[in-house]
Amino acid sequence: MLHYLEAMFRQMDVSSLLDAAARVAAVLLCLTVHELCHGLAALSLGDPTAKSMDRLSLNPLRHIDWLGLLMMFTVGFGWAKPVPVDPRYFKDPKKGMALTALAGPASNFMLAFSLILISKGIYLYADYTPVWNGIYNFLHLTAILSIGLGLFNLLPIPPLDGAKVLGGLLPDRTYFALMRYERYGMLLLLLMSFADVGSGVINRGIAAVYGVMINLIY
Repeated sequence: MLHYLEAMFRQMDVSSLLDAAARVAAVLLCLTVHELCHGLAALSLGDPTAKSMDRLSLNPLRHIDWLGLLMMFTVGFGWAKPVPVDPRYFKDPKKGMALTALAGPASNFMLAFSLILISKGIYLYADYTPVWNGIYNFLHLTAILSIGLGLFNLLPIPPLDGAKVLGGLLPDRTYFALMRYERYGMLLLLLMSFADVGSGVINRGIAAVYGVMINLIY
């Protein structure tokens, strides 16, 4: 067994391991900010549920769903542990849920923009070294993943945020009818992921949003 482990270690590409570690860190950052901002939006609208359950945290361990994280790396579609929201605290429950849902994707776009802005500072003022180059690449990797997470969650398919945002614009009867299909939405998303349906549209959307941000900042 020891010889086997030693041989496996020798075959490992250090660069690949670093790339994998960077990707994991980037995904955790994007998911953590996304869920934290759901909780902050709910709190600002009067719902203290997430705060009382200690979910208003930048600690990724409070937000990770391990199965969702595994799915993200194996099939390209995953999820975090949803922040608990109690719409009974909202003055207008449907509108409150829509705003709380929108806060997640919006935070991902803001995070991406901020990271690209920081990367410009590195580009302009930091010496070119392997460390700074690695940080620069990590910032852009995280920005791209964050944009992707934001766009994906805006799809109007329950239980994604886009369905709740759309629900805020629909009549109550239509909204509740849509939410009844939430349990089937996850299955639909899994099937779409395995069949690679819609990935081209998402990828083009990521490229478009990323390109706009780059043009605004650089």
